[in-house]
Amino acid sequence: MMRLAYSWLMWLLTPALLGKLYLRAGREPVYGQAWPERFGFYKQRIQPGAVWLHAVSLGETRAALALVRALRQAHPGVRFVFTHGTATGRVEGASLMAEGDVQLWQPWDTPQAVQRFFKHVQPCMGLLIDTEVWPNLMHGASAQSVPVVLANARMSAKSFRSAMRWQGLARPAFTGLHAVLAQTEEDAKRLRSLGANVQAVTGNLKFDAEPDAHLLALGHAWRDQSAVPVVMLAISREGEEAALLQVLQQHPQYLQGVQWWLVPRHPQRFDEVASLVQQSGMPLVRRSAWSASPHSSELANNEAVVVGDSLGEMAFYFGAARVCLLGGSFEPLGGQNLIEACACSCPVVMGPHTFNFKQAAEWALKAKAGVRVLDMTEAVRVAHGLALNPAAQTTMAAAALAFTQAHQGAVAQSVALLKDLVKV
Repeated sequence: MMRLAYSWLMWLLTPALLGKLYLRAGREPVYGQAWPERFGFYKQRIQPGAVWLHAVSLGETRAALALVRALRQAHPGVRFVFTHGTATGRVEGASLMAEGDVQLWQPWDTPQAVQRFFKHVQPCMGLLIDTEVWPNLMHGASAQSVPVVLANARMSAKSFRSAMRWQGLARPAFTGLHAVLAQTEEDAKRLRSLGANVQAVTGNLKFDAEPDAHLLALGHAWRDQSAVPVVMLAISREGEEAALLQVLQQHPQYLQGVQWWLVPRHPQRFDEVASLVQQSGMPLVRRSAWSASPHSSELANNEAVVVGDSLGEMAFYFGAARVCLLGGSFEPLGGQNLIEACACSCPVVMGPHTFNFKQAAEWALKAKAGVRVLDMTEAVRVAHGLALNPAAQTTMAAAALAFTQAHQGAVAQSVALLKDLVKV
């Protein structure tokens, strides 16, 4: 009964979705591409029997990369249908594609769109990354006898409380999963409480992701040749850049001896963040003003604040930085992916909010790959001091890399557990 009411609500919200897509397409044209796919209408033909993998956004898509490569190696000839919900996910998803693969938008969670999706795709199985369990999507998979696995599964305390409030929707969806491969024991416990069949605790796929070697080398070259060390606010969210700039204005001593880089999480905010820097009165340089392969000689003004307004270059940014402040952790947003920074040997200064990566944050702190601070003011002070202390920075950089290497192995375990479901 509750799913029926939910379905009516999703149907009523369809005009709002279309309006949102139209507005976002004005800023990010990818949202305007192939939009009928959102409702289960497709132009491209798809051969039945592919593995359907859903990675909603950028982080999930990057997490899936190592798993997809390992599945191809274990099952030569396997085909994938990739679905995404965001423009950044779809753009990054192009890197997953091989001959015979197809890329689509995630269907809007109405019974009609979901039914058309499964009728057109006819996958041998579904593979959801991280958290993307939708009521009608799961009901449709069960109706079509498509086994669905939630891989790299996480369930924060906040998400669990929300799911428990809506058990009438959440429990049937999680019970309908064929299997769950959880990141941590805490995640597994919460998912079991929702009726999910937790097959194993495999760890986090993000530990197995390898930074782009070319971009990382480019970043290291920049770092080694730069006149001053780079301190970066990485993958920042709304409110965090303004807070950082305010601290720098109030404490100009933290502008001395280092250069600050701001790399926003969402591309539609690049111009907004650049405007914030200009309004602060500090010199501004945008990454887009450099050449495709930037060299430190392009930035003569070491006092400028750099805005990283490019996509797909985080390995370069982390490689160039001596230390980073973790975006999303200074507002109650749960924090962004600290594993990627550590894999690039970049120590992390994290704020109080890291519930999206709770276990990884605790492990990083224990390994001395990062430090926890209370607020942005303390973060700026600590990061500035670390950047100007080469011995301490080198020690933490080595600890960061060792931390990521110590927790690898989720991909191999996941591939072994999925072997009976993948059809070629």
